[in-house]
Amino acid sequence: MSACELALTLESKSGRSPLTLTITQAVIAGWTGRDPVARDKHIAELEAIGIARPASTPIYYRVAARRLTTATSIEVSGGDSSGEVEFVLLASGGKTYVAVGSDHTDRKVETYGVTVSKQMCDKPIAPVVWALDDVIGHWDQIVLRSFATIGGARVLYQEGKLDGMLPVADLIARGFGGSALPDGCAMFGGTFAAKGGIRPASRFDFEIEDPVLKRTIRHGYDVVELPVLG
Repeated sequence: MSACELALTLESKSGRSPLTLTITQAVIAGWTGRDPVARDKHIAELEAIGIARPASTPIYYRVAARRLTTATSIEVSGGDSSGEVEFVLLASGGKTYVAVGSDHTDRKVETYGVTVSKQMCDKPIAPVVWALDDVIGHWDQIVLRSFATIGGARVLYQEGKLDGMLPVADLIARGFGGSALPDGCAMFGGTFAAKGGIRPASRFDFEIEDPVLKRTIRHGYDVVELPVLG
């Protein structure tokens, strides 16, 4: 089993402190929308680019833990990939932390193998996290947002509150059959439909905003396209 060590910063009401987590399994939860209409809209936008409907909703894809990165750039094969902002749950030492990340995915590969497409690209996450206990009481008010730089212009790409996603307890129970995320697990929690449709970008910025505690975690990365020569 591969492992990934993440050097992070824990942001709490009392300040910031260093936090190192060892992640041994990474899970991408898909089709996690609480509203079936919104969920089906995202399924439809993927169908429009040739991606088959999922076998179940929600569904849990496994990827290598080493795909997680806090880097500010990633390399991809060709120009057919794109990012998606998601909240990320990280479990370690009996505690669960909330991060924000991008499920960057190769859309061309996704048309014939969703699991393989998830494995194709690194999964950037912000290096700052919150304790889940600090935010679970107002979870539904938290906002996810992303911006894509396309043709030199930075545009709002996704935005939505977490009341649009399945509750944390439901996601964990359906994916792992218990009340807690397994130690050493990172789980991406799903995403919102893209404004204007899914499309590649040269840069992807994303954030998670807590309007109650008045704080925001932001991160972004450049997308470096590697040539496909054959």
